[in-house]
Amino acid sequence: MSTLTYMPNTDSGKADLLQHLLTALPAYTSTLSISEEDLANLSIDTTNFRYSLQSAGDMQACSQSWTAFKNQLRDGPYSVLNLPMTPIVLQPVPVVINAGIIPRLSALVAQIKAHKNYTDSIGKDLWLVGATQIIDPSTWKPILNIQNQAGHPIIVWTKGHAGAIEIWVDRGDGNNFSLLTINTEPNTTDKWPLPSAGSSQMWKYKAIYWLHDEQVGQWSDVISVSVGG
Repeated sequence: MSTLTYMPNTDSGKADLLQHLLTALPAYTSTLSISEEDLANLSIDTTNFRYSLQSAGDMQACSQSWTAFKNQLRDGPYSVLNLPMTPIVLQPVPVVINAGIIPRLSALVAQIKAHKNYTDSIGKDLWLVGATQIIDPSTWKPILNIQNQAGHPIIVWTKGHAGAIEIWVDRGDGNNFSLLTINTEPNTTDKWPLPSAGSSQMWKYKAIYWLHDEQVGQWSDVISVSVGG
């Protein structure tokens, strides 16, 4: 059993809280005296923090791909290798802001909770009330979704209380599933070279969570995407 404060202890959880507040807080602008400036600043912080997490995950995945390439190039087994893809800079690039997103979020939450009209039910609706929860890693099962960035699949997932996620891919080449990457922050862009122009392949993905450097819980359902050159 674990007692949780309203502030998540993971970056992905903090990003989810920012996004939820951005969505839910406008309904309470009059009740809690939330200004247009408050909402605008929250929107900018949410966009920037989510962008930084995505970019950091992409760079980490690229680093892991190059490390695996280097190791196979060095040690074998023999095969024809393709250079790993270089990271794609996500577009659009958000505006540059001042550091301190979480301190600003904490200050906004303190402002909300100090308001005369604030209630516990409002706090629960805004995810600002901590709760006591039973955490059972054996029940964890990732839920995967697919987005697209310049033709490359982005495996979308949430982290929750896990330490990382292990993702496997089957590219329909007869080799079945093989390890794609282990990521500590969502989301994961598959940088593998796309099929040649005019052709397509069905790529499949599955994943399982990690906690304390080992697999926990259940494998996700397999998700498929058609990838074309």
